[in-house]
Amino acid sequence: MTTRFVPQKAPINRSLDRGIAILRAFRPGAELLGNGELSERTGLSPATVSRLTQTLTHAGYLEYDSMQRAYRLGAGVLSLGHAMRTGSSVLRVATPLMSALARRLRINVGLAVQDSDEMVYLESLRFNVRASQRVIVSGHRVPIELTALGRAYLAAAKEPGRSALIARLKAKGRKRWPAIERGIVEAAASIERRSYCFATWQPEVTALATPIVIEGRPIYVVNLSVTSEEPASRWVERLREPLLELATQIQTAIVDLDHV
Repeated sequence: MTTRFVPQKAPINRSLDRGIAILRAFRPGAELLGNGELSERTGLSPATVSRLTQTLTHAGYLEYDSMQRAYRLGAGVLSLGHAMRTGSSVLRVATPLMSALARRLRINVGLAVQDSDEMVYLESLRFNVRASQRVIVSGHRVPIELTALGRAYLAAAKEPGRSALIARLKAKGRKRWPAIERGIVEAAASIERRSYCFATWQPEVTALATPIVIEGRPIYVVNLSVTSEEPASRWVERLREPLLELATQIQTAIVDLDHV
């Protein structure tokens, strides 16, 4: 049996933290961003952004387009993502289990973790997709406060981090925040009673999620989703047991990894 190393808390390296914020500012559909746009998206001063973009370009994580006078993500970012996916023992044991269920029920199955104020998919297997829907792949981000994934995470998150995260989400200033907050509370109650929650934040899409909590690991969240005109209640009834069974299988596989 191996003992997992848990690093002790140390002072945050502000320069590194700000550099990561620059990289996070790039999202699908935004290939090129200038220093002004990066400053607006990150809240960093133009001088700080200019210094950081030069450093990130030198390191290979940004490329500078002299014609557009703007930056795009460099190959170094893709290399990190590839290393993470191919080197992840969790994905190695979880993906076959997820794929088998997705194929058998012709549904979408995802595994995600929290990253800043969003959930990011580690894996997404899509077997129930309409041609008009956007494709969700590994690395795709979704809102914590609106989704079954995010609300399941919040239900399992520990204090004081949970309250701090909810405060940041509230500070986004969404007009429907009171209704969103009620949804978060209801999801937490559902997780406590039934071990899963569901959400329908996109038209005709029903998603169920449940958290996987393992000591020494981040909180993983598994979700099942379908696009259908049928009432959400019918899909919840059909998918809740497969969801919980899959989560148990994944949890067992990860615990086994930690005891090798």
